[in-house]
Amino acid sequence: MELYKETAVSFLKKIKNREISAVKLTEYFLDRIKKIDKTLGSFVSVFESDALSSAEKIDSEINSGRELGELAGIPVAIKDNICIRKKPTTCASRILENYVSTYDATVIEKLKKADAIIIGKTNMDEFAMGSSTENSAFKITRNPWNIEYIPGGSSGGSAACVSAGLVPLSIGSDTGGSIRQPASCCGVIGFKPTYGRVSRFGLVAFASSLDQIGPFSKNVEDCALLLKIISGYDSYDSTSVNCPVPDYPSEIKKDIKGIRIGLPEEYFISGIDPEVEKAVLDAVDVFKNQGAEIKKISLPHTEYAVSVYYIIASSEASANLARYDGVKYGYRYNAEHLIDMYKLTRGNGFGPEVKRRIMLGTYSLSSGYYEAYYGKAQKVRTLIKNDFESAFNEVDVILTPTAPTPAFKIGEKIDDPLQMYLSDIFTIPCNLAGLPGISIPCGFSKNGLPIGLQILGKYFDESTILKLAYNYEKSTEWHKKYPEIANL
Repeated sequence: MELYKETAVSFLKKIKNREISAVKLTEYFLDRIKKIDKTLGSFVSVFESDALSSAEKIDSEINSGRELGELAGIPVAIKDNICIRKKPTTCASRILENYVSTYDATVIEKLKKADAIIIGKTNMDEFAMGSSTENSAFKITRNPWNIEYIPGGSSGGSAACVSAGLVPLSIGSDTGGSIRQPASCCGVIGFKPTYGRVSRFGLVAFASSLDQIGPFSKNVEDCALLLKIISGYDSYDSTSVNCPVPDYPSEIKKDIKGIRIGLPEEYFISGIDPEVEKAVLDAVDVFKNQGAEIKKISLPHTEYAVSVYYIIASSEASANLARYDGVKYGYRYNAEHLIDMYKLTRGNGFGPEVKRRIMLGTYSLSSGYYEAYYGKAQKVRTLIKNDFESAFNEVDVILTPTAPTPAFKIGEKIDDPLQMYLSDIFTIPCNLAGLPGISIPCGFSKNGLPIGLQILGKYFDESTILKLAYNYEKSTEWHKKYPEIANL
């Protein structure tokens, strides 16, 4: 078996038993990145010397018999909107091209405490605004299953590098589907925790009431371990919720007999790719055979979710991105007059999609339009949240497709923002309600592109979602498949 096909949990045992050193494992994945990522473009920076130094330190501690963290020696890639001290945090934008963070995000502190090896930063849509990772200022990331196709977005780099076996684990962020949609496109596990479960301190803000950090992996057990490590209360994040973090890796191994699964009629609509629908309904049969109860439900305000999301997210982006003015930090255009400096800094520093959303958001928040757009969107958001709460009185989890289609070709939707936005139609409601959700691989299209299954759960009930995903994984082989590029 090729080393990259092994799990993080398996690597942890090998390192602990001295079957492989942390240095050798890190060198192995660094070599894979050098060899394969010139084709994929999943990384924007690789921390080779720091990663090897961390690995040497872990090997030294193993030899001295010291107790190690729960991820000791495991390489992890980080989306480039999460701050790492003394490392670039660009958000794939020209405006932050030369910005070096002065502190660690809370999730980075937790990973370092767990002795993970932080191997590099991954490419993304600029400021996390996009569904294809074509909006990066630096490069386009390609889908490992077919390099002519998008890997999804905005965490496309984090999904692609795990899919191609360049790292066992990675971290992304999810504002409207930016973990789950690329996980679906790349055939990996992607988890968006409950809003408030994982600290957002050190995550560069896009839409503060929607953003949430979460893990990518190739299997559910690895995902459960990484989620456990990054979860927990943080006083630095005012939206962090102080509630106990379960031991997810042990929780997932229970059976799912009697669990009630809801199928929302609004997610199985005309326009959904027939191959996606078939793969998801085949997955329903797997759960039935494992003793789960299937029930049809309704989430009646689903049709308004995309409209609501793009008003709220763009409005929050308009406010959050106002700080990039050429004065405080980041790129600055040196003009003679202050107003010209503002205009030219932002005009040259931001890409077209970010400018589009800032303008949409500024309009929605402007005098005379605030109540008609932003105010109304917040009211409909409450209706969407209420739909889920009513549904969870009848069922334990909700099962849907992750995306209406498999990955599309690079360039296919870049000039049609509305079509691009509809890529997230099934993932957006989860963020508006603040719920946890996972995407797991459940099949392939006739073109050989992965299809994702989404499982949504109750607030802070990540355990039940992971348990369902784990039981599905035990009965299927989708998670064991790798793209051809992984064999280079």
